Amino acid sequence: MNIGQAKDYIKNSINIYLKKDEYGDYRIPVMRQRPIFLLGAPGIGKTAIMEQIASEMGIALVSYSMTHHTRQSALGLPFIKQKEYEGKTYDVSEYTMSEIISSIYETMESSGVKEGILFLDEINCVSETLAPSMLQFLQYKVFGRHSVPDGWVIVTAGNPPEYNKSVREFDVVTMDRLKVLEVEADYPTWKKYAVEKGIHPAVLNFLELKKEYFYHMETTKDGRKYVTARGWEDLSEIILMYEEEGLKCDEELAGQYLRSEQIVREFCAYYDLYNKYKNDYRVDEILAGGSISDAVKKVEKASFDERLSLLGILIEKEMDEMKSVVATVNYIKELMTPLKSIKEADDLRAALVSKSKERDQIILKAKSAGSLSDKDRKKHKRIKSFLDNAVADLDKNNDYSFEAVNSLFENEVSSMKESVEVCKNHLHHMFSFVAEAFGSGDGASDEMLILVTEMTVGTDSSGFISMFGCDDYQKYNGQLMVSERRNNLKDDIAKILELD
Repeated sequence: MNIGQAKDYIKNSINIYLKKDEYGDYRIPVMRQRPIFLLGAPGIGKTAIMEQIASEMGIALVSYSMTHHTRQSALGLPFIKQKEYEGKTYDVSEYTMSEIISSIYETMESSGVKEGILFLDEINCVSETLAPSMLQFLQYKVFGRHSVPDGWVIVTAGNPPEYNKSVREFDVVTMDRLKVLEVEADYPTWKKYAVEKGIHPAVLNFLELKKEYFYHMETTKDGRKYVTARGWEDLSEIILMYEEEGLKCDEELAGQYLRSEQIVREFCAYYDLYNKYKNDYRVDEILAGGSISDAVKKVEKASFDERLSLLGILIEKEMDEMKSVVATVNYIKELMTPLKSIKEADDLRAALVSKSKERDQIILKAKSAGSLSDKDRKKHKRIKSFLDNAVADLDKNNDYSFEAVNSLFENEVSSMKESVEVCKNHLHHMFSFVAEAFGSGDGASDEMLILVTEMTVGTDSSGFISMFGCDDYQKYNGQLMVSERRNNLKDDIAKILELD
């Protein structure tokens, strides 16, 4: 299965494991709650989906890499304790609480969240001294003399032996106590995550053309060559930062993240072309509704790769804009809650300060629980910033009425509405350009199919269109019979790439 399917399966399993009966007891006893074992190549997103699951389900997450643990840190340190049996005193070995178990209790105490996931990565790479204790842990959820608290589901992960020399294969007795999910690298699933994450468009466009490079492993006379999803994501992040500083991504930089000389060379060559297309076609001018005649003429002479790259640049730029608008809408919706609650407050300034501190606590608790997504972090920070700025504005104008606060809120709403209209206009101009540059009379081209499909499957784009509408999208979506033509287009692209 792919990582997206594994995520859904894990969420379903957690929901079932956490179901309780009428007396508040878990329906499936702890001993029968089999730990989940994600078995897959490195860098395909096993850790990332655990963070997403915890955030989406509102539960805590404690993560550990088992390669970092000795028997003592996992099971606890021994100490001597005196006990009396039948009137006689004996020295008995006891153990301190496991570092892993204590982390769970600390997480529950700091976050207030009592249920969660204990994620143990590289479980099949444990040290030789710790290995015998793992069977007891996997069956009884016990490290040493201390149990994993009820309400905590165990998910483990590991790499197959061909990827890691330290792997020790589990025997049948151990495997029979696990729910094994074999996960494979899958570009379409990762792409959906990558778009929401804001992966650099050059990376996404390159991988659209060279999907076989998304996950690449080979053994050569010079050693192992590899490229992983983690490598692409980290490279994307550093390129975005380099571009902010006006620095250029070169083969030396890319090679630190992509461990294949051939893929590095091809990506860097494409990255240069990507920037050239971006400038040559004046993408910002196209989206703003400027003259497109020169761009249309260029497209007529362009190669398949160039046409697909231009389309990708347009789509990703508009996706980013819609993502920003949707984030603003969600921020404003949530901001309304604290503002409504303080509308009748006797001391409005104190109420605003209190709500700002509450937002700090929300961030702190979610962070302590390991379930604070980047999207939620930014939203909470933005709400806190509004509340703090409102206090400063009230102090500056010596006006502590709710009308003054509401005026600031209305400014936010007005700004959002302006952003929506700008985004809708850009969306219209993008559809118009694609119809004219790539169309065949009615605009029903393969490129239009790609555009409509991307708008349909993208979380933020589909959310934006659902909230604010888009006549162009509805028009071409109705014309294209997307689901039938999408599969035919994939086959055509595959054949073209084979010819290259």
